Amino acid sequence: MKLNSIRDNEGATKARMRVGRGIGSGKGKTGGRGVKGQTSRSGVAIKGFEGGQMPLHRRLPKRGFNKPNAVHLNEVNVGRIQEAIDAGKLDKSAAITNAALVAAGICSKALDGVKILGVGELKAKLAFEVNGASKSAVAAIEKAGGSVKLVGAVAQA
Repeated sequence: MKLNSIRDNEGATKARMRVGRGIGSGKGKTGGRGVKGQTSRSGVAIKGFEGGQMPLHRRLPKRGFNKPNAVHLNEVNVGRIQEAIDAGKLDKSAAITNAALVAAGICSKALDGVKILGVGELKAKLAFEVNGASKSAVAAIEKAGGSVKLVGAVAQA
């Protein structure tokens, strides 16, 4: 197989219809816009217009709230950390922090911190310095002989 021989399946793409290019083209003269009126002109913003009646999107109540100072944490399972240790990406002797997890490729980028969750099994004795940890994660870490130190303003949940 060569890159110049790769193409879409038959019928996967459709040729663009050129409008307003003569009556013989089938989409000439009015270009598929009908005859006269507001929607035949350019610059029409009429999608939510209901003939003067109060539009549905303005009749319904607003709902929900986005917290302006919300804390976004990376969530990592203990099983995933054990996989990284087995693969040699994480150092057992050093503390497991947000920066260490990003450097090991477990977290794609450092958000406001990291929270450890309890899915999976942890065999290594590790010291964690994280923003949060679930009760099951703390139990799994302490069962393996490790410790959890919570840093930052995020409370344990």
